[in-house]
Amino acid sequence: MVTMSAPAPGGPREGVGAVVAELEGTLLRDSHTFPYFMLVAFEASGLFRFAALLALWPALRLLELLLPAGRGRRLAARCAAFVATAGVPRAELEAVARAVLPKFMADDVDPAAWAAFGACQGRRVVVSRGLPRVMVEWFAREHLGAHDVVGCDLEYSRLRRCTGLVRGGGDDDVAARVRAIFSSGERPGLGMGRSDMARSSFLPFCKEQLQPPFSADHDVAKKPKCAPFRPVIFHDGRLVRRPTALMSLAILFWIPLGVLLAFIRITLGLILPIQALPYVAPFVGGAVITRGSPPPPTTANDGSHSGILFVCTHRTLMDPVVLAFVLGRRVAAVTYSLSRLSELLSPIPTVRLTRDRDTDAARMRAELARGDVAVCPEGTTCREPFLLRFSALFAELSDRIVPVATNYRVGLFHPTTARGWKAMDPIFFFMNPRPVYEVTFLNQLPAEATCAAGNSPVEVANYVQRILAATLGFECTTFTRRDKYRVLAGNDGIVGAKPATAAAATKPGWQRRVKEVLGFLLH
Repeated sequence: MVTMSAPAPGGPREGVGAVVAELEGTLLRDSHTFPYFMLVAFEASGLFRFAALLALWPALRLLELLLPAGRGRRLAARCAAFVATAGVPRAELEAVARAVLPKFMADDVDPAAWAAFGACQGRRVVVSRGLPRVMVEWFAREHLGAHDVVGCDLEYSRLRRCTGLVRGGGDDDVAARVRAIFSSGERPGLGMGRSDMARSSFLPFCKEQLQPPFSADHDVAKKPKCAPFRPVIFHDGRLVRRPTALMSLAILFWIPLGVLLAFIRITLGLILPIQALPYVAPFVGGAVITRGSPPPPTTANDGSHSGILFVCTHRTLMDPVVLAFVLGRRVAAVTYSLSRLSELLSPIPTVRLTRDRDTDAARMRAELARGDVAVCPEGTTCREPFLLRFSALFAELSDRIVPVATNYRVGLFHPTTARGWKAMDPIFFFMNPRPVYEVTFLNQLPAEATCAAGNSPVEVANYVQRILAATLGFECTTFTRRDKYRVLAGNDGIVGAKPATAAAATKPGWQRRVKEVLGFLLH
């Protein structure tokens, strides 16, 4: 069971057991920073800046090859930073650094480097050679356990927009900052780095020096094992693959075809009867893998129809739609933050919740009286192999509970977002070359596992969470919708609770009205 972890008691010790480590090429296996600037360009600004930065890549690569190694790479990184960040609001840049970049950095962490870095119990300092501090600080502090981050800084205008210019980050500047951190005179015990900048700035200041590749028989390997690397459970952004130059080019070429393919797939889903969709899906590149036995419609003893409550894991907006697709019959979906546009285009009925327990229970009971209902008790999606805490409300509403384990596989675009337009979720899902959904039906809960046998709703909800996690090979957590949205969007995930900002208040009236309409339809 994964829970929210508290920081270790006591402050870091200077010098004793302290470590200073370079990020690019040491803690991260890849020393190239270009993919991270591409992520910022795509997520903070959009496709045009993404394409502009990709067009600049040959010139950046030429700079790295023609100029001396350290100088050429530093100049190329500063040019990429200018193109990716110039004019971007500071808040947007910080949001991307918090919600998007950590996942890609975590996937690139060198296990041997983390073993050496994580085993040090004193002050941990991360040095970023090419990436501005704002892009790496959240990851370094939250996931690497760093106490300080040293590197270059972006400059901002009075309007809190990035100018694209970078200050600091030179060899002398890094050396001075590292020495200032250890101002007591005690030198750090371990320095880790591979670049010329590391060798000429902070490595000579450290008592012991390590350079990759790290050997398993080094003294560091004999130290007590470090704490497990803190996984990235919540992350945002649309791109699935690391946007290297070649992958970015493939994405740009695919997007026009993907938009056309998504239009065809969505149109067929809206105009064809649901019973015909299983026969059409293979011809447009989709696939649905079904395991277990879908339950037939049930009828109460008095002859009236009584619905089944399908309790699903929440992976994407498409979970209840795919469930109805597999069952071949009407299933109403319980929703909370579904966009109005998605509601209008939904091929199945939707029931909008209000977060008022009594009102929501009455609405769900009324819908169960009409037929089957699908509910996702996590309250929000999670991309990683973890299940969020289940709300217990569903356990109070019916004893006909069928757990359904849903999962999906996509190749290019994530079909979920916390910060962006939720109405685009199904479009991005169907833009993937071959979207695959997996639906596994578990047996209906026995009577002794429901509230009818005297179990509390919380016990029933926790039991369903455990069996669904075991089916998917996931891990249970105590995280909630609020935890996710605080990390990714800086709010509690309550619909309609966003306060008006001062910047929004200064916009012309027509701009505010357009923004309100788009927010109403698409969020």
